[in-house]
Amino acid sequence: MKRSHHLERLLKGSETILIDRASKVVVFSDLHLGDGGRNDEFLHNAPLFSTVLRDRYLADGFSLVLNGDIEELFKFDLASIEAAWSDLYALFRSFNHNGFFRKLYGNHDHALLNCAEYSLASSLAESLALRFEEKSLLLFHGHQASPFLNEPRSFFSRTLFYLLRYLARPFGFRNYPVSYSNRREYAIERTVYDFSNRSKVISIIGHTHRPLFESMSKPDYLNYCLEELCRSYVTADARRRGAIEHDILEVKAELESCYRNNASKSLRSGRYDAIAIPSIFNSGCCIGKRGITAIEIEEGMIRLVYWTKSGMKGRYPGERLNQPTQLGKSGIHRIVLNEDHLDYVFSRIRLLA
Repeated sequence: MKRSHHLERLLKGSETILIDRASKVVVFSDLHLGDGGRNDEFLHNAPLFSTVLRDRYLADGFSLVLNGDIEELFKFDLASIEAAWSDLYALFRSFNHNGFFRKLYGNHDHALLNCAEYSLASSLAESLALRFEEKSLLLFHGHQASPFLNEPRSFFSRTLFYLLRYLARPFGFRNYPVSYSNRREYAIERTVYDFSNRSKVISIIGHTHRPLFESMSKPDYLNYCLEELCRSYVTADARRRGAIEHDILEVKAELESCYRNNASKSLRSGRYDAIAIPSIFNSGCCIGKRGITAIEIEEGMIRLVYWTKSGMKGRYPGERLNQPTQLGKSGIHRIVLNEDHLDYVFSRIRLLA
């Protein structure tokens, strides 16, 4: 069976929830919850994530979708995870009062599918379709696009489970926050991209830990910004040219920082065609060194956002382009990395795909 057949199955069989221009939905993925101990990769960002979830999204009336690999069952057992994060599980369930809460499973937490005692069992699904004015946003973890990971009981999946449980956990090996150099992850994105274009849908995934917006990675977006700035410079007046020159320097500095910080990871473009069709989005992950990323759908807009603590060293990604805004007096800042109107995104998909 071709990889895309699994994705077509999801599109046909997903639960559908209607959303409109007043709807608010936030999507997180790849928390990799552990037992709260030193090998729990989520522990570092736990206070940041919990504060953002409670004080921003729950307080502002958002619905919540957790898009796979929420629990790290390859390294830890469910009982120890639920015991360590019982307050967080209660916070997840409270989003039902805002509209809806769904927890989609990934390859690291697929075992929960047949676990009757799982505390979030009533909200568990493989995928979810959000219907926006006769157009669909399909949410799924992303491992379904891989022939190696789509069958959790396959030899590859079982081998990976034993390696992580009995080798990675005892020796403290970690999941990569961003999988730039893994060719298999890029192939997964390509499969999802092709499927989304054929089906004329927006796909929102996780799995690769690599944030994507409108099928573009951050370097793609910055290069696009440089191109637009240079074009606008030609027709601008003298006063406006000075401002454009300043913006170009800022974007160049941010782009150079991207390549400098990721030089050892073979930073790969997210573009799959000469013209990027904006059909694939990725919410990134919640185990980054300095913060977490998420996808927001709010009042007809879709955004890729980054949350970080003010006390962490170094620059915020994207701060040269979009200024951080603080969440109350928490010392936690939100940066909009990119945003667009859903109308525009779907129009480009319809016209270009």
